[in-house]
Amino acid sequence: MTSLNIEPATTQLGELVRAVPDARLGSPTPSDCTVGELLDHVQMLARAFTGAAEKADDQTTSGPPPPPDAERLGDDWRGRIPALLNGLSAAWNEPSAWEGMTRVGGMEMPGEAAGIVALDEVVLHGWDLAVGSGQAYDVSPDLLEALVPFLEHMAEPGMEAARVGLFGPVVRIPENAPLLQRVVGLSGRDPGWRAG
Repeated sequence: MTSLNIEPATTQLGELVRAVPDARLGSPTPSDCTVGELLDHVQMLARAFTGAAEKADDQTTSGPPPPPDAERLGDDWRGRIPALLNGLSAAWNEPSAWEGMTRVGGMEMPGEAAGIVALDEVVLHGWDLAVGSGQAYDVSPDLLEALVPFLEHMAEPGMEAARVGLFGPVVRIPENAPLLQRVVGLSGRDPGWRAG
Protein backbone atom coordinates (compact mmCIF):
# COMPACT_ATOMS: atom_id res chain seq x y z
CA MET A 1 0.00 0.00 0.00
CA THR A 2 1.33 3.43 -0.85
CA SER A 3 -1.54 5.58 0.40
CA LEU A 4 -5.08 5.35 1.69
CA ASN A 5 -7.96 7.80 1.70
CA ILE A 6 -8.80 8.30 5.37
CA GLU A 7 -11.28 11.11 4.68
CA PRO A 8 -14.43 8.95 5.14
CA ALA A 9 -13.24 8.09 8.66
CA THR A 10 -12.29 11.66 9.62
CA THR A 11 -15.57 13.00 8.20
CA GLN A 12 -17.56 10.47 10.19
CA LEU A 13 -15.66 11.27 13.38
CA GLY A 14 -16.28 14.97 12.80
CA GLU A 15 -20.02 14.32 12.50
CA LEU A 16 -19.95 12.33 15.74
CA VAL A 17 -18.14 15.20 17.48
CA ARG A 18 -20.74 17.74 16.36
CA ALA A 19 -23.57 15.54 17.66
CA VAL A 20 -22.19 14.99 21.19
CA PRO A 21 -24.69 16.44 23.69
CA ASP A 22 -23.25 18.62 26.44
CA ALA A 23 -24.89 16.30 28.97
CA ARG A 24 -22.63 13.43 27.81
CA LEU A 25 -19.27 15.21 28.25
CA GLY A 26 -18.79 13.55 31.65
CA SER A 27 -19.90 10.09 30.47
CA PRO A 28 -17.38 7.23 30.43
CA THR A 29 -15.92 5.79 27.23
CA PRO A 30 -14.12 2.50 26.46
CA SER A 31 -10.86 4.50 26.44
CA ASP A 32 -10.88 4.83 30.24
CA CYS A 33 -11.61 8.54 30.00
CA THR A 34 -14.71 10.70 29.78
CA VAL A 35 -16.28 11.86 26.54
CA GLY A 36 -14.88 15.36 27.17
CA GLU A 37 -11.38 14.02 27.74
CA LEU A 38 -11.65 11.87 24.62
CA LEU A 39 -12.65 14.93 22.58
CA ASP A 40 -9.49 16.68 23.79
CA HIS A 41 -7.44 13.62 22.83
CA VAL A 42 -9.02 13.65 19.36
CA GLN A 43 -8.04 17.27 18.79
CA MET A 44 -4.48 16.53 19.96
CA LEU A 45 -4.14 13.46 17.75
CA ALA A 46 -5.50 15.40 14.76
CA ARG A 47 -2.77 18.01 15.23
CA ALA A 48 -0.04 15.44 15.85
CA PHE A 49 -0.83 13.24 12.85
CA THR A 50 -1.32 16.27 10.59
CA GLY A 51 2.20 17.27 11.63
CA ALA A 52 3.41 13.75 10.91
CA ALA A 53 1.90 13.84 7.41
CA GLU A 54 3.55 17.21 6.77
CA LYS A 55 6.90 15.96 8.19
CA ALA A 56 6.78 18.79 10.71
CA ASP A 57 9.45 19.00 13.37
CA ASP A 58 7.70 20.86 16.15
CA GLN A 59 5.91 20.30 19.45
CA THR A 60 3.03 18.43 17.78
CA THR A 61 5.35 15.59 16.73
CA SER A 62 8.35 15.77 19.05
CA GLY A 63 6.96 14.21 22.21
CA PRO A 64 4.08 12.25 23.70
CA PRO A 65 0.80 14.13 24.09
CA PRO A 66 -0.21 15.45 27.49
CA PRO A 67 -2.97 13.58 29.34
CA PRO A 68 -6.38 14.49 27.90
CA ASP A 69 -8.18 17.28 29.71
CA ALA A 70 -11.74 18.39 28.93
CA GLU A 71 -10.86 21.85 30.28
CA ARG A 72 -8.92 22.45 27.05
CA LEU A 73 -12.02 22.08 24.89
CA GLY A 74 -13.28 25.66 25.17
CA ASP A 75 -16.65 26.69 23.74
CA ASP A 76 -16.03 26.16 20.02
CA TRP A 77 -14.96 22.50 20.05
CA ARG A 78 -17.88 21.34 17.86
CA GLY A 79 -16.48 23.46 15.03
CA ARG A 80 -12.76 23.30 15.81
CA ILE A 81 -12.33 19.53 16.16
CA PRO A 82 -14.08 18.63 12.85
CA ALA A 83 -11.98 21.32 11.14
CA LEU A 84 -8.80 19.76 12.59
CA LEU A 85 -9.99 16.34 11.35
CA ASN A 86 -10.57 17.81 7.88
CA GLY A 87 -7.00 19.12 7.97
CA LEU A 88 -5.79 15.67 9.02
CA SER A 89 -7.38 13.93 6.03
CA ALA A 90 -6.21 16.66 3.65
CA ALA A 91 -2.63 16.22 4.88
CA TRP A 92 -2.78 12.44 4.38
CA ASN A 93 -4.30 12.90 0.91
CA GLU A 94 -0.87 14.16 -0.17
CA PRO A 95 1.13 11.20 -1.58
CA SER A 96 4.30 12.59 0.06
CA ALA A 97 2.76 11.99 3.50
CA TRP A 98 3.05 8.23 2.94
CA GLU A 99 6.67 8.38 1.78
CA GLY A 100 9.94 8.49 3.69
CA MET A 101 10.24 8.77 7.44
CA THR A 102 8.30 10.96 9.84
CA ARG A 103 7.88 11.55 13.56
CA VAL A 104 4.84 11.41 15.82
CA GLY A 105 4.59 11.17 19.59
CA GLY A 106 8.37 11.53 19.72
CA MET A 107 8.87 8.31 17.71
CA GLU A 108 10.27 8.00 14.21
CA MET A 109 8.45 5.70 11.81
CA PRO A 110 7.85 5.28 8.08
CA GLY A 111 5.19 7.57 6.66
CA GLU A 112 3.13 4.58 5.59
CA ALA A 113 3.12 3.22 9.16
CA ALA A 114 2.18 6.63 10.58
CA GLY A 115 -0.73 6.85 8.15
CA ILE A 116 -2.10 3.50 9.31
CA VAL A 117 -1.69 4.53 12.96
CA ALA A 118 -3.54 7.78 12.18
CA LEU A 119 -6.39 5.80 10.62
CA ASP A 120 -6.38 3.44 13.62
CA GLU A 121 -6.67 6.38 16.02
CA VAL A 122 -9.54 7.93 14.06
CA VAL A 123 -11.51 4.70 13.63
CA LEU A 124 -11.09 3.38 17.17
CA HIS A 125 -11.70 6.70 18.88
CA GLY A 126 -14.71 7.16 16.60
CA TRP A 127 -16.07 3.93 18.05
CA ASP A 128 -15.14 5.04 21.57
CA LEU A 129 -16.91 8.35 21.10
CA ALA A 130 -19.99 6.80 19.51
CA VAL A 131 -20.61 4.27 22.25
CA GLY A 132 -19.68 6.74 24.99
CA SER A 133 -22.11 9.36 23.67
CA GLY A 134 -24.89 6.99 22.59
CA GLN A 135 -24.48 7.33 18.82
CA ALA A 136 -24.55 4.79 15.99
CA TYR A 137 -21.25 3.90 14.31
CA ASP A 138 -20.26 2.03 11.20
CA VAL A 139 -17.04 2.11 9.19
CA SER A 140 -16.31 1.39 5.55
CA PRO A 141 -15.06 -2.23 5.24
CA ASP A 142 -12.03 -1.18 3.17
CA LEU A 143 -10.79 1.04 6.00
CA LEU A 144 -11.33 -1.72 8.55
CA GLU A 145 -9.52 -4.22 6.32
CA ALA A 146 -6.57 -1.81 6.11
CA LEU A 147 -6.32 -1.86 9.92
CA VAL A 148 -6.44 -5.63 10.42
CA PRO A 149 -2.79 -6.43 9.49
CA PHE A 150 -1.52 -3.66 11.81
CA LEU A 151 -3.74 -4.75 14.70
CA GLU A 152 -2.95 -8.44 14.19
CA HIS A 153 0.76 -7.60 14.24
CA MET A 154 0.29 -5.63 17.47
CA ALA A 155 -1.52 -8.68 18.93
CA GLU A 156 1.35 -11.09 18.24
CA PRO A 157 3.28 -12.68 21.13
CA GLY A 158 6.16 -10.47 22.14
CA MET A 159 4.31 -7.22 21.33
CA GLU A 160 2.94 -6.77 24.85
CA ALA A 161 5.36 -3.95 25.69
CA ALA A 162 4.45 -2.10 22.49
CA ARG A 163 0.75 -2.30 23.40
CA VAL A 164 1.22 -0.58 26.77
CA GLY A 165 -0.56 2.77 26.75
CA LEU A 166 -2.05 2.07 23.30
CA PHE A 167 -4.12 -1.10 23.54
CA GLY A 168 -5.42 -3.37 26.24
CA PRO A 169 -5.17 -7.16 26.07
CA VAL A 170 -6.82 -8.58 22.96
CA VAL A 171 -10.51 -9.41 23.38
CA ARG A 172 -11.13 -12.63 21.45
CA ILE A 173 -13.94 -12.27 18.92
CA PRO A 174 -15.36 -15.08 16.73
CA GLU A 175 -13.89 -15.12 13.21
CA ASN A 176 -17.37 -14.78 11.74
CA ALA A 177 -18.18 -11.65 13.78
CA PRO A 178 -18.64 -8.35 11.94
CA LEU A 179 -15.31 -6.81 10.92
CA LEU A 180 -15.79 -3.75 13.16
CA GLN A 181 -16.20 -6.02 16.20
CA ARG A 182 -13.01 -7.88 15.29
CA VAL A 183 -11.06 -4.64 14.90
CA VAL A 184 -12.39 -3.37 18.22
CA GLY A 185 -11.46 -6.66 19.92
CA LEU A 186 -7.94 -6.66 18.44
CA SER A 187 -7.45 -3.20 19.94
CA GLY A 188 -8.25 -4.54 23.40
CA ARG A 189 -11.78 -3.19 23.59
CA ASP A 190 -14.94 -5.16 24.33
CA PRO A 191 -17.38 -4.71 21.39
CA GLY A 192 -20.23 -5.14 23.86
CA TRP A 193 -19.13 -2.15 25.97
CA ARG A 194 -21.93 0.31 26.76
CA ALA A 195 -21.95 3.45 28.88
CA GLY A 196 -23.78 3.07 32.16
